Amino acid sequence: MNPFEAHDSSAPDAHVPREPLPRLFWRFLRFGLLAWGGPIAQIAMIRQELVEEEKWVTPARFHRALALYQILPGPEAHELCVYFGLLSRGRVGGLLAGLGFMLPGLLLMLLCSWLYVRLGLDSPGVKAAFTTVQAAVAALIVRAVHRIGSHAFTQRAFLGIALLAAVAQLLGVHFTLALAWAGLAAVLLQTGLRAAALGLTVACAAATVGFVFLHTPEIAAPLTAATAVRTAPSTLSLLGSGLRTGLLTFGGAYTAIPFLQNDAVIRGGWMTDAQFLDGLALGGMLPSPLIIFGTFVGYMGGGLPGALAMTAGIFAPAFAMTLLAHDPLERLLHHPRARVFLEGVTAGVVGLIAGTALPLLRTAVRDVPTGLVFAAALVVLFRSKARLAPMAVIAAAAGVGLGIHTLGWM
Repeated sequence: MNPFEAHDSSAPDAHVPREPLPRLFWRFLRFGLLAWGGPIAQIAMIRQELVEEEKWVTPARFHRALALYQILPGPEAHELCVYFGLLSRGRVGGLLAGLGFMLPGLLLMLLCSWLYVRLGLDSPGVKAAFTTVQAAVAALIVRAVHRIGSHAFTQRAFLGIALLAAVAQLLGVHFTLALAWAGLAAVLLQTGLRAAALGLTVACAAATVGFVFLHTPEIAAPLTAATAVRTAPSTLSLLGSGLRTGLLTFGGAYTAIPFLQNDAVIRGGWMTDAQFLDGLALGGMLPSPLIIFGTFVGYMGGGLPGALAMTAGIFAPAFAMTLLAHDPLERLLHHPRARVFLEGVTAGVVGLIAGTALPLLRTAVRDVPTGLVFAAALVVLFRSKARLAPMAVIAAAAGVGLGIHTLGWM
């Protein structure tokens, strides 16, 4: 019996089975095949089978684990799978469970990426469909900013942190500086050191002004297919980009957008904003955590090796934090200041997404049809609570694009 199983079974209401490894892998592969509808639906599916029906852990313990993974970077549903595999068969079980859950989405995204590059958008109908889908994806990003922000802004100061982080993103300040400031400012405010927080903010603002005068903001003009500088990144650099992204995805997969867009579109130039939106659209339609769109980004940069390197980098922190450090991290996050620091970082990430969304909106909403699709998608996403609403919005947008093309309006 491994130590993780022993630890769990010490509770009288825990019944974690020691499943054979092939059966464990198949169980989580099946979860991956059924992982439609985004993280809420995925987490509900895992909870229904492993907590309510089979009672591997108590609901209270499940919610403690979920709360931990909602604070830490990485896709929560995937981390929960690794966690349950860990409880059943130790680190090997956790690794197999995580791989099983992500495998269907990974293979499908690799296929979609290959078809996207191989076939392109030469067909006018396909091009029209992707054009309206980009507008729908822009609406998804706006909805995500609102949804994540509603949870992240536990106090008014966090809204100010997000706004300043958005401005820094628009001015081209490196995101690591903005996130470090956001976390430190939150801790200072929480401890009553408002003057110190203000001084830190003024110092960062002064540094930003100096940066703007010395450098032309790179985000001022979004790349287009005509202006993108196609510099092929190395496989190692794609792995590093994935690792950075995996370590900074606080609050859900949408928080990966500013980091990957910065590497692929702004700095690397191997993708355009339009292609980036296409990758997001594909990721939203597959049975997988949305972060799997990083596989598409890697494929566009370095083919199959680049896609695998990017994916490995993105998911490595989620595996490592669960397999190697679940208990220490759970204890650490009971420390008030550590928790407040991460809450400040999360607020900063919301600001980064908002700052990134503006150039993406300029790319996606370019005329009256795409503007109408964007507006209609926003209405549906804000009014509907259906789990499959994002997928339905993307599919409907594609249908609208095809219809407009058939009628000769695009």
